[in-house]
Amino acid sequence: MKNLFTLSLAFCCFYLPVFAQSLTGAQLLEKSIQYHDPEQKWASASLQLQLLEKRPGAPDRQTIIHLDLPKDFFRLEQWRGEDHIIRQVSETTCLHQLNGSENISEQDNQKYQFDCQRTKRIRNYYTYLWGLPMKLKDKGTIIDKEVQNTQFEGKDCYAIKVTYDPEVGADTWYFYFDKTTFALIGYRFYHDEGQNDGEYITLEGEEILNGFRLPKTRKWFVNKDDEFLGEDILQKD
Repeated sequence: MKNLFTLSLAFCCFYLPVFAQSLTGAQLLEKSIQYHDPEQKWASASLQLQLLEKRPGAPDRQTIIHLDLPKDFFRLEQWRGEDHIIRQVSETTCLHQLNGSENISEQDNQKYQFDCQRTKRIRNYYTYLWGLPMKLKDKGTIIDKEVQNTQFEGKDCYAIKVTYDPEVGADTWYFYFDKTTFALIGYRFYHDEGQNDGEYITLEGEEILNGFRLPKTRKWFVNKDDEFLGEDILQKD
């Protein structure tokens, strides 16, 4: 019995790294997508995300995101203190409102940066974060072949390195996956990896929304000193 236990333990310890070596980065990504988007419907997604966004030293923000990928439609509705902000953009339209009016003063325009290009960048930001790991299939994404055995926030996990074609982006990213379910558990990016700049993001909990498994809480930290930058909490009605 003792020999059998020793053999089983040795097999377990040997199996995990061998399993990682047998997976390519692309294959690991597919397994994670299967977990988060089991019906393979991200391309036709229509979602409403209700978020509580917390930032140190600033009032909490209540944000509602309307995202319709087939119609190329994005709408952000946000409450910041006493201000009610709407940003909306599609392929052919762009709309901004502050407290129910499209007549926005120059001072408020400077404060909230109401312009179509910025609203498109905000759309891309929310779509990327809430579309992970599915967004890693986008054109211009380069998935490293090697799957790494590593740790993230003290947890054993798999990781893949992701870079982008120059016209898409210049940052280097690492994405971390649970070894059992292949769920995405966090990620990290660098502008210059040699300088250890950039940020890392932890994912905690889970909500199922329209068939997608989405993180309940997302928290941001600075790579260099672990400074806490904020958190977003996905709320359900």
